[in-house]
Amino acid sequence: MAEKKASTPKRYRNFATIVYPESAPAGWQEVLSSYHVPAFISPLHDKDILPDGTKKKSHYHVMLMYEGVKSYDQVMEVTKSLGGVGIETIGSISGYARYLCHTDDADKVKYSPDDVKCIAGANYYDITSLPSDRYKALNDMCQYCKDNNIVSLADFADYCRESRFDWFRLLTDNSTYFIDKYLKSA
Repeated sequence: MAEKKASTPKRYRNFATIVYPESAPAGWQEVLSSYHVPAFISPLHDKDILPDGTKKKSHYHVMLMYEGVKSYDQVMEVTKSLGGVGIETIGSISGYARYLCHTDDADKVKYSPDDVKCIAGANYYDITSLPSDRYKALNDMCQYCKDNNIVSLADFADYCRESRFDWFRLLTDNSTYFIDKYLKSA
């Protein structure tokens, strides 16, 4: 008769928890930083509405992205120190990261990606950027320039740097040539 092997507890790399401000310990974000685990903290979700029309309790989503696999017990130690409620595994880090701001949820309140806190070198924009976002942003940039009679790349770059860092990143990473040609042709 063959012996059954003891099942190994499942281990994953990416996890999420929810933190309610009123039950989180003081300095919980610094506690998270002290673990040196790449992580994102969503903007405070204080405008979410339940299906029955009542307001949801304000909360943060916290996303943990380990370099190696971890067990639930290992992650539970971290989430408890933050006052986190529950743990869920994450199948898609880009999908869950976009959920932190409800980027793809038409029926939910949108939160600003600029308000996502990045911990231990995690880069929100690198993880969440999709090609379709780039084209939409370029369209919005052209429309803004047209609506505001902007014809100088320097003026537009200054505006982006001061007011629209998401556009500034796109402009400096790979879209300067296109925008410059667009502005010159105007």
